[in-house]
Amino acid sequence: MRKNIIHILLSSFGVLIISLNHTQQIMALSINELFTSKPEIVEVLKLNVPSSLRKDWIDSEKESWEPWLKSQQGFLGRQLFWNKDTEEAILLIGWESRAKWKSIPQSEIEIVQNTFVNIARFKTGIKEGNPFPLTYEGELLPQ
Repeated sequence: MRKNIIHILLSSFGVLIISLNHTQQIMALSINELFTSKPEIVEVLKLNVPSSLRKDWIDSEKESWEPWLKSQQGFLGRQLFWNKDTEEAILLIGWESRAKWKSIPQSEIEIVQNTFVNIARFKTGIKEGNPFPLTYEGELLPQ
């Protein structure tokens, strides 16, 4: 009898170990944990980024938007995501307030965007247009 109980316990333990080894751990961060400070608003941008040009996109972002954003009053941080299945990039940009974000002159944004496009063209070899066109822009309110 005691031998049967030990056998059942060991078998159950074995099944548990096997089950745990086939379970994927899923971790999620709240939108507030993506940034160093809690943003009042998060700008959301989506771009087409082909797999073959992903590194060029990241490098173009780092050489244009990244330094400019860091110099903006109210900028809290930015996260870049890329979906290999849809070949789409999603950018989440945290702002201290909507007012500070929207107070940036459109002319300044256009200058940085033109810089980004020129760098991206050089890196990708694409001669015309934006190699990484914007497909969506919006905003999220952290909860």
